[in-house]
Amino acid sequence: MKKELIFFLSYLLLLGCQPREKERSGIFLGGQIVNPSSRDVTLYEGSQEVDMISLDENLRFERKYDSLPNGIYKLEHLPEYQTLLLEEKDSLWVRINAADFDESIVFSGVGASKNNFLIELFLKQENESAYLSSKYSSDKETFKHLIDSLLIQKKELWIQMDSLNNLSPIAQKVTQAAYIYPYANIRERYALLRGSQWNQKEDSLFFSYRKFLNYGDNDLAFFDPYVNYILNFISHKALSPDEAYFKVKQTTEFNIRRLEVLDKEISGKLLRNNVARAIAFEEILTFENHREHELFLQFYATVNTSPSYLAEVLALHNDINKMEPNKPLPKIKLQNAKRETVGSETLSDGSPKVLYFWSQTQMNHYRNTLDRVERLQEKYPDIRFVGICIQPFNALVDQIQKMMEINPEDQFALIDFEKASKAWVLTLLNKSIILNNKGLIVEGFGNFYDMEFERVLEGL
Repeated sequence: MKKELIFFLSYLLLLGCQPREKERSGIFLGGQIVNPSSRDVTLYEGSQEVDMISLDENLRFERKYDSLPNGIYKLEHLPEYQTLLLEEKDSLWVRINAADFDESIVFSGVGASKNNFLIELFLKQENESAYLSSKYSSDKETFKHLIDSLLIQKKELWIQMDSLNNLSPIAQKVTQAAYIYPYANIRERYALLRGSQWNQKEDSLFFSYRKFLNYGDNDLAFFDPYVNYILNFISHKALSPDEAYFKVKQTTEFNIRRLEVLDKEISGKLLRNNVARAIAFEEILTFENHREHELFLQFYATVNTSPSYLAEVLALHNDINKMEPNKPLPKIKLQNAKRETVGSETLSDGSPKVLYFWSQTQMNHYRNTLDRVERLQEKYPDIRFVGICIQPFNALVDQIQKMMEINPEDQFALIDFEKASKAWVLTLLNKSIILNNKGLIVEGFGNFYDMEFERVLEGL
């Protein structure tokens, strides 16, 4: 009921602004972040930063853009982001509670209806994911019927929304893609997991939906549901009949095959380059393939036509090289519990240590991590365990850590997440870095919850 009320109010606001539409130009974007996890919001077009806006004393931000192209954008408030659809004459206000990021987002103003529809679909599909995961064991007819019924439900929601709004062609395309491609993606995932041995007739029946889809749409080149579908479509095409997806998906050979399928099957320069970039990041971040990355990069360079993407991928490869064993930990700036800025080199105190990471927006993860720290500390008393928060500290963190009796001398925070995450190749909160008593890297890409992680500790 609450979502319907929000949708209705957004529609009234849209109607109320219609008489003045000719007076507006450009795009206005503003909002408020409750319980912020950083002091900024960043707007991206594709992979390019458009603007970084600081929150004011009321935790608000606003900006007027006079020449922003119509299309898909991402609004980031570290460590979270969400998709926006912005068009000329939009005047959009967004309210977000960073402690419950996606579930709290509400848009108002001109352009709100299409964006509220996108977030509503996103949340519905998120809620369905666990249920659908339990259905992958179903036969293909049952699974297809289930996906078809969910698709029809979302189509009916779209028809209702479209009837109440005068959507532009690009808005129609994006909002339709928001319900079509997630379910096409689920079909591809099902086939990847279970369909490698199907015969040609079975393939044609199950994959009949493909003929209605677009494999070269630059308007959707940076729209997550579309890109995710294209990636899984490519993976299925690259999979040999006698292969199991989970056994080959992280191999360099398979990722090179994915690039070959991309080169053959996918059109649209923006889309091709973005998907090739995504495959390259998956490969480069598969650290166990590091010795084969040079071969992959040679092939990637023949498919990609973006100099900036090539430079970005090569930079990631070089950053990974710097995190190899026996190398000093790259230097970054940290904030200690006293709010002082210190260099990461000050962590070297003559003792072996483990760096683990946590986020203020994922406190359940933090509590679980602290439980594991306590167990490991008892087992390995000579190792120092150092917590690194990915956001600067605030008063709430102080209260929580005091209440939980956490030693403040072992707690630090990243000052600049972008620079720090690049230097230390921080992609997952479960990551852990192990250093020896000389401050040299023993393991630069440990998984804090993996059994192999403990075997490394035993050798310190």
